Amino acid sequence: MRTIIPFNNNWLFISQDVGNDVLDSSFEPVTLPHTNKIFPHHNFDNAEYQFISTYRKHFQLPEVRHGRQVFIDFDGAMTACEVFLNGQKIGDNEGGFTPFSFDITEYLREDGDNLLVVRLDSTERPDIPPYGFVVDYLTFGGIYRDVWLRYVEPCHIEQVFVRTKDVLTDSPSVEFDVQLSQQDGRPLRFEISLLNAEQNVLYQDVRSVSQSDSPVKTETISHLSGIQKWSLDQPILYHLLVKLVQDGQVLDEQKIRFGFREAEFRKDGGFYLNGELVKLIGLNRHQTYPYIGAAAPARLQRKDADIVKYELGCNIVRTSHYPQSTHFLDRCDEIGLLVFEEIPGWQYIGDNDWQGITLRDVQVMIERDRNHPSIMLWGVRINESKDNEALYRATNELAHKLDPTRQTGGVRYFQNSQFLEDVFTFNDFSNSVQEPEHVPHLITEFSGHMFPTKIWDQEERLIEHALRHARIQDKQLGMPSVAGAIGWCAFDYNTHREFGSGDRICYHGVMDIFRLPKYAAYFYESQISPDVRPVLRAATIWSMGDRSGGGNDPLVIFSNCDEIEVFIGDNSFGRYQPDREAFPHLPHPPFQIRGIQLWITWGQSFPDLRLVAYYQGAAVAEQRIASRGLPHALELTLDDVELRADGADMTRLIFKIVDEYGNRIPYTNQVVNFEIEGSADLIGENPFALMGGQAALYIRARHEVGVVTVRAVTPGLTPATVTLHIR
Repeated sequence: MRTIIPFNNNWLFISQDVGNDVLDSSFEPVTLPHTNKIFPHHNFDNAEYQFISTYRKHFQLPEVRHGRQVFIDFDGAMTACEVFLNGQKIGDNEGGFTPFSFDITEYLREDGDNLLVVRLDSTERPDIPPYGFVVDYLTFGGIYRDVWLRYVEPCHIEQVFVRTKDVLTDSPSVEFDVQLSQQDGRPLRFEISLLNAEQNVLYQDVRSVSQSDSPVKTETISHLSGIQKWSLDQPILYHLLVKLVQDGQVLDEQKIRFGFREAEFRKDGGFYLNGELVKLIGLNRHQTYPYIGAAAPARLQRKDADIVKYELGCNIVRTSHYPQSTHFLDRCDEIGLLVFEEIPGWQYIGDNDWQGITLRDVQVMIERDRNHPSIMLWGVRINESKDNEALYRATNELAHKLDPTRQTGGVRYFQNSQFLEDVFTFNDFSNSVQEPEHVPHLITEFSGHMFPTKIWDQEERLIEHALRHARIQDKQLGMPSVAGAIGWCAFDYNTHREFGSGDRICYHGVMDIFRLPKYAAYFYESQISPDVRPVLRAATIWSMGDRSGGGNDPLVIFSNCDEIEVFIGDNSFGRYQPDREAFPHLPHPPFQIRGIQLWITWGQSFPDLRLVAYYQGAAVAEQRIASRGLPHALELTLDDVELRADGADMTRLIFKIVDEYGNRIPYTNQVVNFEIEGSADLIGENPFALMGGQAALYIRARHEVGVVTVRAVTPGLTPATVTLHIR
């Protein structure tokens, strides 16, 4: 039967293009996912990852083959590679964002040592998307996603594509295609099981497989009852287990996770999930991280989905501008976060060979990801490229052939574009919302480079940044012809010199590069229902001189509560309601409290600020901000307290300089030093000179179990310590 074995351990790496005559002792041992270079979080040149490197792996077959074929599956390697086994070239691949596989059966030494070599070209090659011209993101090098060893019988299941039908009725059905690798003429049958999330069997059947020229067999399970739909609030998942049986022996099986849901952009301009109109509010996400580039393990990928859904309150994310990790998509399925996934590229279209890679990317993206219920739209156009009728007719036709259940979009930044897709996806940088010329109409970017914002910027700029997001989302919510808006972007990211700030970061995010919030993040968080959790976030550091002209008027507060009471010192300044006049369509408008300077004048005492939020008449949240504005404590927190001892698992270590009430002090530039004890490594700058009062490192597990302790020290404050366990 099928066996899939993780193949991430015991690799060797050298940052040079070398032959087999170079000894292993010249290489360093690494575990995948792996970046070809660790970087500072800013102030580096993209040329530093642009080199040809060599990976090696010595291995013996972990299982006896017993006549099975053996494949090696790469989830992603940036950017182009040649792969060799035991001195023989077994294949190559161009493009870093989609998976690829090689049949290595005939090259294996079944009873001895094998040597796998990957020659990896991580240069920004103009013949491979997204390159050919300038690109506003970085394609960090390395075998940066997982690798697997896969054993299968010669007759095996290559793919299963599940489609749910009649979802809005009391008797939905499942139609699925099973693609077989080959048939030898002997009778085959499928043993089919439908399982719920708890792995209870809901349906079982045996189907004969007809012998035909087509390798794709289509089956249907009809008239199901008691099925729960996948939705944003209840993302119910099911599994389809398909076993391939011949002469009483199970040759292969695949278990596919999916959800029953109907997702559609309609001609009235709205997006409907399971027949209900849903206004889309979301953000774009780049897959890159500080220090490690794109080489993030499953835990960090899944954490990003949690941040977008739970910390930022979004219901959709766009995978700008390429297919992203399956770990990220899996988590979106699990938590009910919609996904608009698109092919690699940025403005430029290359020659016929380049376009051939684009068509391959469309196919591989859709075949890999079409069973994810979270994905509701395929992006089949190079982001912000000019019209190209031949190419985009081909990409749309291919997408509809591979997945007739989903619509297509093609992101552009000009309205008078040839509309070949099902949804007009548009980057609107007008700082407003243009009236659509085409529907369905989805805004796929706004703000971003029009108003970059650093976490240590002057307070009024940070507030304006947040309010720009609030104004756009408010306006689109009031326009029935607009399906939604996806802001640019969730997180700051490293980029080329043509686009970033002076330190090669695009400060376009509502969070910084460490996934820590700016005031704009508070706006998105405030749109979460108060029944989920109350949100109370003052957009101020509460000083007298940070804004132009001084003072704190108006006091802007992001909250999902009904009313806020403002205390200056011990005195109540009054109770206030959200600014529904300025933001009539938002579920939870910002509070803009004016006249605050009447209570605070130069030369008098400057008390602390205290806010109390009320929901349905009860006080549900409180925030205090110290007026001293001086560092009070060094805070150290972990996202996780346990890691796996697999050599790759990582978690984020957040550190902040805060006031008496836990609010970050944005203008401290103190240096923080870190010490670590135990079977893990710190990834990032150590010591770290703070900017903005907050930052993060990563802790990466080694292969040994044990307790890890991290201690942080900065002058004048009590050291901070955290502990985690490597299991």
